[in-house]
Amino acid sequence: MKMSNRGRGARPAKCVGCPAHFVVRPSETHRIPARARPGGVRGVTFRSVEQDGFRVESGQRTLVELFEGVVARFPDRVAVTADGRDLTYRALDARSAAVAGRLRETGADPGALVGLLLPRTGALPVGLLGVIRSGAAYVPLDPGYPEERIDWTLEDADVTSVVTTTELAKRFTGTGVDIVVLDEETGADPRSAPGDEARADPGRAPGEETGADPGRAPGEETGADPGRAPGEEVGENPGRAPGQDVREGRAAHPAADRAPVAAPSAADLAYVIHTSGSTGLPKGVQVEHRQVVGLFDATRDLFDFDENDVWALFHSIAFDFSVWEFWGALLSGGRLVVVPQAVARVPRDLHRLLREERVTVLNQTPSAFARLAAVDGPPLDGLRWVVFGGERLEPASLRGWFDRHGDQRPRLVNMYGITEATVHASHRPLTAADCAAPGSPIGVPLADLAFQVLDEDGVPVPDGTPGELYLSGDGLARGYLNRPELEKERFLELVGADGTVRRCYRTGDRVVALPDGGYGYLGRTDDQLKIRGYRVEPGEIEAVLLADPAVSAAVAVAHDYGESEGEGEGKGGDGVEGDVRVLAYVASDTPAADLAPRLGDRAAAVLPAHMRPSAYVVLPELPLTRNGKADRARLPDPRTATAHAPVAVAVPDQDGAAGPTPTEARIAGIWREVLDLPDLGTDTDFFDLGGTSLSLLRMFARTNAAFGTDLDITVLIDGATVAALARHVDTALAAGPR
Repeated sequence: MKMSNRGRGARPAKCVGCPAHFVVRPSETHRIPARARPGGVRGVTFRSVEQDGFRVESGQRTLVELFEGVVARFPDRVAVTADGRDLTYRALDARSAAVAGRLRETGADPGALVGLLLPRTGALPVGLLGVIRSGAAYVPLDPGYPEERIDWTLEDADVTSVVTTTELAKRFTGTGVDIVVLDEETGADPRSAPGDEARADPGRAPGEETGADPGRAPGEETGADPGRAPGEEVGENPGRAPGQDVREGRAAHPAADRAPVAAPSAADLAYVIHTSGSTGLPKGVQVEHRQVVGLFDATRDLFDFDENDVWALFHSIAFDFSVWEFWGALLSGGRLVVVPQAVARVPRDLHRLLREERVTVLNQTPSAFARLAAVDGPPLDGLRWVVFGGERLEPASLRGWFDRHGDQRPRLVNMYGITEATVHASHRPLTAADCAAPGSPIGVPLADLAFQVLDEDGVPVPDGTPGELYLSGDGLARGYLNRPELEKERFLELVGADGTVRRCYRTGDRVVALPDGGYGYLGRTDDQLKIRGYRVEPGEIEAVLLADPAVSAAVAVAHDYGESEGEGEGKGGDGVEGDVRVLAYVASDTPAADLAPRLGDRAAAVLPAHMRPSAYVVLPELPLTRNGKADRARLPDPRTATAHAPVAVAVPDQDGAAGPTPTEARIAGIWREVLDLPDLGTDTDFFDLGGTSLSLLRMFARTNAAFGTDLDITVLIDGATVAALARHVDTALAAGPR
């Protein structure tokens, strides 16, 4: 609980979980061993829970132990739904154990880092669990990332083994990296014990087993052959060619169906996720088993997750929100629905999937949820929880949702968090009444963390006074991979007046203690950007742009292209705000029309899509402060300074380009407004012009409204260009009203 300071002349307020006034000093030891951490301080205590009839400390258990316990309880419940297929816990156990055994043959064991390069298919959960059960930690690699970034991540983590698919494995030919290949759809491999797989039945109750006999005892296997081995797959096609194991291009030697796996300890790494770095290079955040286990121990009393819940795996495995989604389902005996990338990008398709699969737990960034909430469709009756994270939430943006659905089912919760504190750090239930209050409430810290709010000198601030948030407790990550200097800078020691040392993380976030006992989020203390839920260090983007010899200075900023023009989806108003994209200002003498496409090509080669500038403003020089730093406050508005697209644009009457048709001209005008660009070609792809999924939806809604059409966004599946959209509009207009 917070301790208040009643006046500026009084002793500085104590922070949550802190016994005394703290002094900040860089850590000399980089991390305090678990045995040295005190356990009796409020908000920082170890959390004991019941497990199999005896009490153990949360910090002593592993994800492997907990998963295997769930398998023992619910072997025949559906664990994963992906690609229209169901995989039971028995089958997931068998297949992931086989992957673990194969990884052990390549040398994977506790302390090793294994790359995970898999699409959003049934192979993803099998591969991830296989890595964890081998004793190693997984390093997630999004297949959509540029090859250069994937290569850099593999090198930074010293990865020598990668779990991937046959198609993606081709990029590793001749690299010397050991490859474990899985069937893309099922995650099957030739040496796994087959599992109980069946086609998904969208009509079943959440968590209900496909083909289950309601009269049988819980856990009893339907139609089981008492002679078959546990985990043997029912209805398996023996002629199906499962995935193959490739080791530097050679087939691996056969082995037993279930090779022995090494048991990791609670202090071993579970994963290393790379986030944007201020020095121009990503930084790998190391998270141990005990921190992930502690996250779910700390939230158990806040949610009532159980085996009947259905979770959507909506986010990229390289985004730490996926950690919450993945283990939230599989540690509670629930069902994990893997959302395909194409579905995640289209709110109407996502809405349909959530309804058909009867998803009960949905996790979203506020920006993504705004689009989903605008879908005009049947209510999502199955939803019990919507958890927000990844970016600032303004409760006022939920007013329309609360008006339509109320605030009791589903329950909406805001959870502030950072990768360095194992996904989530706080909890704040939301109600309709919150819409009337300004600000972004983030609630109270989770049980495995404590909040400290300090001023620039490391002194706790009184309640109601903004300050920088420091986190302490068992939920903190081990630290950064191979970045000792950065670790010293961010992971600090707070020394109390009684000499007690607390290992803390300096978040760079500004918060304020609120009268209700919780906290409010105010923003960043530095230049870090928040783009579609990702924390982005502008220095990493700027370093890429400065690599061009024609650029003498560069500044990357977040620019909100969103609007809030009414309600609804595509019926006269966008009804959304928060279309935040990266905007780059560069100093150069090179003509902008030549430089912007060149920089766009460079950014596309090395940066993930969310980090690539959507537009470039080229200036002779950047405005500077008195200290000689780029003065971001004086950078010109992109609408008046002429921002240029990141690709070369063929403009009518130039380069031999034909003039637009009347329909193309009207659509191009809409595109220019949405993208804030002066020129664009009729055959240039919307995303190449710097568009995002959010801006694509805005553009499409405006186009339907302008022409009175009701086109579905899937008409652009083969390419989003002005010319292509114009053809569909003309066809719809010629057909007349339906």
